[in-house]
Amino acid sequence: MNVSDLARQLGTNTKVLFEVLPKYGFDIGARAIKVDDKVATQIIKRWRFIKKELEEQRKKEEEERKRLERELRKQSGHTVSFGEKVTVREFAEKLQLSLTEVITELMKNGILANQNQYIDFDTASIMAGELGFNVEREGGNAQETEPIEDERGAVLERALANAQHKEMRPPVIVVMGHVDHGKTKLLDTIRETNVVAGESGGITQHIGAYQTVWKDPKTKAERPITFIDTPGHEAFTVMRSRGAKVADIAILVVAADDGVKPQTDEVIQIIRAAKLPFVVAMNKIDKPGADPQRVRSELSQRNIIAEDWGGDVPFVEISAKEKLNIDTLLDVLLLVADMRSEEIVADATMPAVGTIIESHKDKNIGPVATVLIQSGTLKKGDPLVVNGEIYGKVRAMRSDRGKELEVAPPSTPVQIIGFKAAPEVGDILDVASAATATMIDARAKEMRQTGAERHTIVKAHENDDEDGTGGKKTLDLYIKADVLGSLEAIIGSLEKIKHDEVGVKIVGKGLGNITEGDVEKASNGGATMVGFHVNTTGSSEEMMRTKGVVYMKYEVIYHLIEWVKGELEKMLDSEKIVTEIGNMKIMGIFHTERGAMTVGGRVESGKVIKNCFVRIKRDGQIVGMGKIVKVQQAKSEIKEGPAGTECGVRYEGRDQIMMDDVLEFYTEESKARKIVFEE
Repeated sequence: MNVSDLARQLGTNTKVLFEVLPKYGFDIGARAIKVDDKVATQIIKRWRFIKKELEEQRKKEEEERKRLERELRKQSGHTVSFGEKVTVREFAEKLQLSLTEVITELMKNGILANQNQYIDFDTASIMAGELGFNVEREGGNAQETEPIEDERGAVLERALANAQHKEMRPPVIVVMGHVDHGKTKLLDTIRETNVVAGESGGITQHIGAYQTVWKDPKTKAERPITFIDTPGHEAFTVMRSRGAKVADIAILVVAADDGVKPQTDEVIQIIRAAKLPFVVAMNKIDKPGADPQRVRSELSQRNIIAEDWGGDVPFVEISAKEKLNIDTLLDVLLLVADMRSEEIVADATMPAVGTIIESHKDKNIGPVATVLIQSGTLKKGDPLVVNGEIYGKVRAMRSDRGKELEVAPPSTPVQIIGFKAAPEVGDILDVASAATATMIDARAKEMRQTGAERHTIVKAHENDDEDGTGGKKTLDLYIKADVLGSLEAIIGSLEKIKHDEVGVKIVGKGLGNITEGDVEKASNGGATMVGFHVNTTGSSEEMMRTKGVVYMKYEVIYHLIEWVKGELEKMLDSEKIVTEIGNMKIMGIFHTERGAMTVGGRVESGKVIKNCFVRIKRDGQIVGMGKIVKVQQAKSEIKEGPAGTECGVRYEGRDQIMMDDVLEFYTEESKARKIVFEE
């Protein structure tokens, strides 16, 4: 077969064949005109794999080129400035990049735009930052102005200060406790709905808010109570803290058979930081190992003294499973609320003010958020103003039971449809500020949330290398989660990882199901794809198999974190533990062969055992090392020779033992090193 015909059949040119084929064992000659038909057949069969390797090499070279360019820009301090909006062509010109390269980068981040279309400042600054440029807003530095917690709290305070018709509202109760101590089961019992059945491993994955109506068994009076359920493991500190900020009272759930755990201590700190009154619910008192007095004692050591011990904290012994003393717990909660009746108030006649409890993007209806209304009343059609930006208007509202609502009064948790972009957990909804609010740029907001940017979670010197990893070994991840709260909880937990040699690098993150674009980015970043409460498409699964992208799917955050810890620990070299066990002075050489000797002597200290290691010391210097494979006394094999006894040993090793040498016996143990979390 002619070389030119072979090149055409393979979809390439003869120059490429002459350059590439010798590297794969096909030395056809530098100026060959023809190729043997059998060789040609072999080349055709292997070309698919050769082409794939060449493409991967090309991509690596291209990525390396781009990396070097970004590094040079960073080192040179190259700064560009943009106004509020800029066309794609102007953007490319300012960055001195080709239009093709810029449009490709935009597409990678989910933005389809031609050269004449505008992109806003936020999008331009994110893109330019990814390409290694420092960014300034024309007329001053571009600063991301996220509202601080004090400002968020001030919005609610102002709403209450302006209220004319303050009335007591339903109390908001946050339920906290260690994982598996029965928080969700308690809520299930209170609500008389099957919450637990839909949970994975008994752990609530994201903050949820639920409202129930309690009927006084004596007076038959009805009083609504709102409950906020927070995840129970230490990995979810971020979300738990947010839950505490919107609550009036906390329930600290402690299992009577398990007592106070590290996560319990963490919850206590959060409750105290939020200055929340709280009630201790000692759950599982029906279990055989239950010891309520031990729980009282352990909590008293943390300055939490039960009322029946002379303190000021109500303790209620309950069993969520057996529905024991649940009415008593609700009675106590309402009593605590009544004692704070001047604080638990709102004006239902005012425009709504509330806190975003959860948010996610639904593939059918778009962005959805759960809001706890804290003052005023939210109505269908109201503008959705979050942190001074208009996110849309209320198209529909649903209760926690899925009931369609026209209005949502104070203390009502409500799921809202109508957002143009998903707000962040902890953001403030303030309908009254619509007149001065600006329209949100949904595309820029989504871009920031989905995190096309490279994000490194390692405790390292940021200037050591490009990614701030300080030369550490990293576990590269691309994370997709169902809701923003889950994503933040995962990242917040990973940020606790503390180690000098290994860390986690997030090359991409986002919300919603895993797409082909996600797989492409994960593949380019050499990352493991991690899905949390999300699904894959048939095409994305096939693409992961084709590109060799490892996919890990989780339903419980704790399991995800444990897997990450395990993978990082595999990267660490094991720790070698040496234990000195004894020594012997050589008094006789009985047998010598290649690589082995039989010698005898007196054990002067410790002992000698079979299969221990040995150092040979001569005149105080180590002259050799080996292993003891047998210990013998008289003609019988023994397990060990203790100090003061004379025995023979069979030694294996390259180095020779001589009379009057001292043998030092020791054992070696390889111990896996552990990853720790910062407190």
